[in-house]
Amino acid sequence: MIGFTAPHFSAAEAGAEILENGGTAIEAMVAAAASIAVVYPHMNGLGGDGFWLISEPGKTPVAIDASGTAAAGATAQFYTGETTIPSRGGKAALTMAGAVSGWQQALAYSSAWQTNMPLSALFNRAIEQASTGFKVTQSLQDASEKTFADFANFSNFAQFRTNNQVLQKGNVLTLPKLADTLDYLANHGLNQFYRGDIAATLATTLAAAGSPVGLHDFEQYSAQMVSPLTVSFSKGQLYNLPAPTQGIASLIILALYDRLQSASMSEAEHSHLLIEATKQAFIVRNQYLTDPSRLKRPLSDFLIDAMLDEMAANIDLNNALNWPHDAKHGDTIWMGACDSKGRMVSYIQSLYWEFGSGIVCPDTGIVWNNRGTSFSLEDNHHRLKPGLKPFHTLNPAYAELNDGRRIVYGTMGGEGQPQTQAMMLSRYLYQGFNLPDAVAHPRWLLGRTWGDVSHNLKIESSMTSDVTQHLMSLGHDIVQVPANAEMMGHAGAISLMPDAPLQVATDPRSDGKAISY
Repeated sequence: MIGFTAPHFSAAEAGAEILENGGTAIEAMVAAAASIAVVYPHMNGLGGDGFWLISEPGKTPVAIDASGTAAAGATAQFYTGETTIPSRGGKAALTMAGAVSGWQQALAYSSAWQTNMPLSALFNRAIEQASTGFKVTQSLQDASEKTFADFANFSNFAQFRTNNQVLQKGNVLTLPKLADTLDYLANHGLNQFYRGDIAATLATTLAAAGSPVGLHDFEQYSAQMVSPLTVSFSKGQLYNLPAPTQGIASLIILALYDRLQSASMSEAEHSHLLIEATKQAFIVRNQYLTDPSRLKRPLSDFLIDAMLDEMAANIDLNNALNWPHDAKHGDTIWMGACDSKGRMVSYIQSLYWEFGSGIVCPDTGIVWNNRGTSFSLEDNHHRLKPGLKPFHTLNPAYAELNDGRRIVYGTMGGEGQPQTQAMMLSRYLYQGFNLPDAVAHPRWLLGRTWGDVSHNLKIESSMTSDVTQHLMSLGHDIVQVPANAEMMGHAGAISLMPDAPLQVATDPRSDGKAISY
């Protein structure tokens, strides 16, 4: 049995093709990662970051942190005169792009399983898509409309416009320079991104745009293998990424819900408990999460029974906790894979905001991320410092259950990632939903996302009125949003159970596809 899920059908097909030809889950994911960098350029790309969670049957999962560090030149002095780090332009492009190094690390890990396919085979579909063109989706059109004014004076951004106009759904977009870059990497190796001609070209473009990122930052960077965070719950073991990601929040939410779920007799009670668990998790996240070197205490401290019991005791089953807090936004892509040997991958790749910093290298077609805007210029635990990593909303997830099931799952959606993970997994494990229905069911989102400035509880209009009314009676500040709203994320999951068909799901809110054989 093999399976692949991605928020764009072309990426899912790219990954599934590698699996069908005997490739590993990691090789399939690299192929899909290259493909989705082409067809969803507003969400992710080679100029962004990545996080991997990799599982082999019978072994402890491993993780790869492929997020970039702040450039050596990204000092407080560099931002003299600024009160905050700009969100677009050269000064927003202040962290290294880690995604390609993550591909490299993952393939090195995969080579211990079997000889890797050549990069030319893994990148073939992505190169073809970039060179011959692909159809613009509604998601890409919406991002083009939303950012049009932001990038009006960015001359190199023309590749993401049609005659200097907003991209339109159904039109064919070609990215020939990106095709050439992928072809070059396929023939000369991924190391060229950091220590070769591509690195030099990117460094020159970034310098011209006013970015502090220099060639030295490319040469010094490498993605790292890290140990996942994990927590036990009644149904098994949950895994997620450590700092600087908000994986800790995703684990806390589900661990708290597990403690209180016996009080969840209805859809409204289920939602209320998850929302209140989210608030407890975000209190911990906001107070402690930062670059690993700055942590005041190990994040694993918050996953012990005594600490979780204390947080659970703070949840009122009949009232909503007041919730004014600074929310984090951003978009990305999540993809999942399972190969014929039962090896599974949960993967996230991101530019942060739509089209990242907006800085495009004209010779490579690569868009640079703006993840460094999560740093602060104030004297706090997010303050900017060269060599450190900013806070990341990205957190791919994995679960091993007592009944033998193994599940990779995740979503895009910034602040909403831990919430959506909790919703779909709890519906699947506790409420009896099948996996596709657990992903598709109406969702809610606490806090700001996609540039919104409010901190209320957004609920899709397809949620039944009795649920909405009950939540309002408990004190939740609610606003309705359209059904299948993209702000609710592009979720997906794969569930593998011994001697049972593989379950694969993708989100109707995306342009995705779930494939299994």
